[in-house]
Amino acid sequence: MQANNDVRTGRHCIFNLHVHLVFVTKYRRDVFSGRVLIDLEEIFKNVCLDFEAELVEFNGKHDHIHLLVNYPPKIAISNLVNSLKGVSSRLIRKKNYPEIKNKLWGNMLWSPSYFAGSCGGAPLSITLSIIKQYIEQQQRPH
Repeated sequence: MQANNDVRTGRHCIFNLHVHLVFVTKYRRDVFSGRVLIDLEEIFKNVCLDFEAELVEFNGKHDHIHLLVNYPPKIAISNLVNSLKGVSSRLIRKKNYPEIKNKLWGNMLWSPSYFAGSCGGAPLSITLSIIKQYIEQQQRPH
């Protein structure tokens, strides 16, 4: 796959797909420090690369994180989320951060829930109106 500005190309398609993901910690515990977030960002970047996706933006607070991911159409969001959460949980728990170890027990880091929102380069209402107009202007065969 090649990146060309914001539009990417695959073998049979041209695409620009982004998803905004939000993950919260198990029991919504305040466990993330700055150093944990730095490690999480690196882990998420590597997982995204395995999926031929790109971590465009990352940030978080003590009990949740936000990711903006550019991904190819062959990827199911649920598969990407499962890998992001599973790999990050396993690797972060291995590091035995006291701030996590003291507040979470077992092998869980993340709540099983997550938020996923599709997004484009413009506000959704503008994007939808442009797409609607484009479709309306297509020449229908008689």
